[in-house]
Amino acid sequence: MSADQAPSFDLANPSIVDLFAGPGGLDVAAHWLGVPVVGVEWDDDAYETRKAARLDTHHKDVRDLGPWSVPKANVLAGGPPCQTFTVAGSGTGRKALDVVLALVEMMEEGREAEVKDILANMEDERTGLVLEPLRWALKALDDERPYEAIVLEQVPAVRPVWDAYAAVLERKGYGVDVGVLRTEQFGVPQTRRRAILIARRGREVKLPTATHRAFRKGVAQKEDSLLPWVSMGDVFGPEKEFEVISNYGTGGIPSARGRRKSTEPAFTVTGKISRNRVIGLGPSSTGRFEPHHAGQLQTFPSNYPWRGKDWAQQVGNAIPPRLAVHVLASVLGVEPPSEAFLERAVTGSWWDHVPCDSPLPEAG
Repeated sequence: MSADQAPSFDLANPSIVDLFAGPGGLDVAAHWLGVPVVGVEWDDDAYETRKAARLDTHHKDVRDLGPWSVPKANVLAGGPPCQTFTVAGSGTGRKALDVVLALVEMMEEGREAEVKDILANMEDERTGLVLEPLRWALKALDDERPYEAIVLEQVPAVRPVWDAYAAVLERKGYGVDVGVLRTEQFGVPQTRRRAILIARRGREVKLPTATHRAFRKGVAQKEDSLLPWVSMGDVFGPEKEFEVISNYGTGGIPSARGRRKSTEPAFTVTGKISRNRVIGLGPSSTGRFEPHHAGQLQTFPSNYPWRGKDWAQQVGNAIPPRLAVHVLASVLGVEPPSEAFLERAVTGSWWDHVPCDSPLPEAG
């Protein structure tokens, strides 16, 4: 698809409901594609950002809603909270993985009351939130209004859950593809890996193929048909040479802080990005990334209106829009926007896609 062409989807009139929508990473990608989207997000800080960005939102708990809450949606998306599954988190989700996989089977069998009882007694209630997209998908099937497409993303540790989802969805008539994608291979100036599931009702689907080269520290880029990976300096300007010292230790050694130069992609942007030390990013730099810096490393437009108290957690939780647009394009059966379009979208104004003088939309 060229920069000036409207996409021609093979799914008629796609409309998305995005569970755990956060500050709007998938929403931004959907707007770039011209697809309507309604987010469900209960966090007050993320809701403030979404409201400032004029994104349709149900400011409610996903568990209190269902497909009937957004009846026009024929595409289900979601990125449930990952803190209990991440390496940096407590790991209770990983410990409970066998339980979660068993619950997936129970949900397919219609044993919803038993599932609720088990979830109520889990060590961390957030672990059970990873099952919410499946509840929505199965309920839509029961109501004979199935979602035509499904998109889910999470940290790589959640891959086994997506594989279990895939087995259920395939038995329900979906074509499914699951894999772990590297964000720098889709033009994101950051090394971040995400477990992605895409599904289509009654047809096969494939995850998007890389557009950019993979980054390996200390290894020169190979000359091939792919575009070069994008560095932090490419985003903030090559004249601004700086270095980032990670909040996390390398190799499990807290004192061995990882370092990245501006000529390299950023570390994975997490909710702790505000704690990274930044040396040399401009004469007035605070020595830390500001919200717009962190947002740009996730490929949000530079003037995206971050609001609320915990902006770092919002940024870290979001799916990078440049990755999301490729994933959405794959599942919706359309060519992704051109590189020229995406570069303009990321470096340009958010209000080119959602006019700043438009009335604040209300979710239906």
